[in-house]
Amino acid sequence: MNRRLTERLAALRRHLPLGLSYIASSGSLVAASAAQLLTFAILARALGPAEFGRLIEFTALTNVAVHICGLGASDCLLRRVSQNRAMYPAMLGHNAILIAVTGSLLVGLGLATLPFWLKVSPDPATNLGATALLLVTNVVLVRMILLAELIFLGHSRFASANRAVVGYALARTLTAVTACLVFSTASLAQWAVWQFAGNLVVVAAYGWWLRGLGRPRFVIVRNEIRLGLYFCSQFVARAIRQNADLFMLGLVSSIEVVGSYGVARRILDSSYLSIDALNRLVFPRFAKTSLDGIHATMPGALRLLPIALALGTATSLGLFLVSGYLPLIFGQDYTSLSRFVRILAWIPILIAASSVAMDVLGASSHQGERAAIVNATNLGGALLIVWWSWWFPPNGTLAALYVIEACTIAAAWLILLRLVRRSAARAMATAA
Repeated sequence: MNRRLTERLAALRRHLPLGLSYIASSGSLVAASAAQLLTFAILARALGPAEFGRLIEFTALTNVAVHICGLGASDCLLRRVSQNRAMYPAMLGHNAILIAVTGSLLVGLGLATLPFWLKVSPDPATNLGATALLLVTNVVLVRMILLAELIFLGHSRFASANRAVVGYALARTLTAVTACLVFSTASLAQWAVWQFAGNLVVVAAYGWWLRGLGRPRFVIVRNEIRLGLYFCSQFVARAIRQNADLFMLGLVSSIEVVGSYGVARRILDSSYLSIDALNRLVFPRFAKTSLDGIHATMPGALRLLPIALALGTATSLGLFLVSGYLPLIFGQDYTSLSRFVRILAWIPILIAASSVAMDVLGASSHQGERAAIVNATNLGGALLIVWWSWWFPPNGTLAALYVIEACTIAAAWLILLRLVRRSAARAMATAA
């Protein structure tokens, strides 16, 4: 009996650091999510359904562009620095060059097209200026801010990564409170100025914070370009799918439906943070373990899967239970919000099932296979969303999201298991 108790206490001590790290990680992401939802609620009330609907449409466009900015170099930084800290100066310079080049091109392309299509203000000069500020903020500055978290994760400085996430969320909330509640900002053009100023302050603060980790060495790490493009393409495809629904509903539904669905989608995206909190802790471990072959990561992945599913289930139940109270937070104008959240509440379970396999593929440098899964399911899913949203709005949109996530689960695990079998066979052949 004493021996069994001793073994259990020893096992508990082994897992205690990971458990405490997860509590801190999930706590920071939940706090950031709460701050983000508060920011969203403040903007929804201050701007009103019409202006807020335009903000949702503009955000949908920049969500695609922000993933193109940098060409996926952020993932390469996290993976390479996790494996070898000496790579940090080169990977930081690699990111800086690619963000500067691609960010300039994306902002220029946006200024050449968006002011004639998506009106931020009826005044041409104001429209152009506000569009420029929104593009620079949502594409370039956001990409630079998000890089800080990955830098800290690559150095296994999880507490600093958590503070970076929470700090950015609180900075956005403070900006919204100041702009909307103190200075009565009521238009998207006015919010563009405040958002730019708030994000610029965060970039300067995070740059000062990171200075002790080392200076960048401005080089292009050529062998990471291909993997970065694979990684980038996944998020572009996902962003296209995630925003196809907003564009289609904007064509066939009322502005209230677009606004309510946009808020529901943001709540759903925030709910994934409980799963992301776990994945961001184990990704560096998967990266190190995979140096011995992808088959070496499977014991850890199989231990992680039931935990991820439990987190997804708890998140889904929480979303379903709070859905009825959301109009009290976002306002009674968003009449469809509760229904949308109740229907979409169970998607986190599907996300949890696929996320473990996808993280193993990414951490083990199998970005080609991961890209094939993500791009096929999301680009095909975008077509499905367009089709079903056109004929059965908005119920067709909601049903299509479930079909896409189910296909992602099947593809991710089938490909991962095939790669694991090949890797294990190679290891046995080498050992023999």
